[in-house]
Amino acid sequence: MKIKVKKYKEQLNEWPEKGHHIMAQYNTEKVIVYQSYRPDIGNFAVRNQFFGGPFKYTRMTWIKPNFLWMMYRNGWGTKEGQEVVLAIHLKREAFERYLSQAVYSNFQSDLYDNREHWQEEVANSFIRLQWDPDHDPYGAKLERRAIQIGIRNEEIVKYAKEDILEIEDVSTFVKEQYQHVLNNELDKLIVPDEKPYISKDNLVNKRLRIG
Repeated sequence: MKIKVKKYKEQLNEWPEKGHHIMAQYNTEKVIVYQSYRPDIGNFAVRNQFFGGPFKYTRMTWIKPNFLWMMYRNGWGTKEGQEVVLAIHLKREAFERYLSQAVYSNFQSDLYDNREHWQEEVANSFIRLQWDPDHDPYGAKLERRAIQIGIRNEEIVKYAKEDILEIEDVSTFVKEQYQHVLNNELDKLIVPDEKPYISKDNLVNKRLRIG
């Protein structure tokens, strides 16, 4: 694997316990995000290094930079239709573009004059933003919030074919680590090395309540 990993318990002491944080693995070039698909979609993406074939450009697709939150949603790759777990090496400039365009999935009274204004923003936006409770390896809710980003319309085509540097199948790694969770051996659990992501644009950080 090309993603960097580290013991879960070592990272636990470094991660913020509460607040809105984009927990991710990143550098100046890229940000790692995760998705899970059924085998025909996932295997096509890995084989061809872009999303196509059975992948539908007409449906919104959601990306998650936080590995453990992805594991909560896909049941560590055990849920039907989410068996192939992908680590997507996304261009950092693309990730920044998504954040700058993102509109909240639910009404935020401090950001919008009224619900009609917010609904108009949602209708015109190709990027959706949602903060949800983060979860520990067992699926228990945490005080810290985790982000997921929805992509649709013109942006989904850019995402599928232009914004991705590499697509890795990490399904085997996920299965191996899930065994440690099932055995209550969190001291052996290894997960991607993540830290809070801060946008280059301070206005984005403020609007997304990052920190």
